[in-house]
Amino acid sequence: MKYKQGDVVLVKVIFSEGSGVKKRPALIITNDKYYHNHRQEVIIAAITSNIDRILAGDTKIQDWQKAGLKYPSLVTGIIQTIKTDIIERKLGHLSESDFSKTQVNLKKSLGFS
Repeated sequence: MKYKQGDVVLVKVIFSEGSGVKKRPALIITNDKYYHNHRQEVIIAAITSNIDRILAGDTKIQDWQKAGLKYPSLVTGIIQTIKTDIIERKLGHLSESDFSKTQVNLKKSLGFS
């Protein structure tokens, strides 16, 4: 399956101890027309339902239900590159407004203008 920038996906995350796997939502932040056409990886930002603590680079998702999420959530400033084969499935797509806010916050946290 082809994934697009702004897609909310379910990814398999290995426990740090290597003792198992859990599934977590994430936001694809790389560009599908440029980055994805040349790689077998995507860059994601983690999504959490812990909305009580907002840190640098985090963005609260206003339209979380439309994004396919079960709970109010936020996109975190935790970014990583993953192989596309650990993506289990697409949950939804972030609204244009939420994605724009996410871009602004990630750029600030990375020092990009």
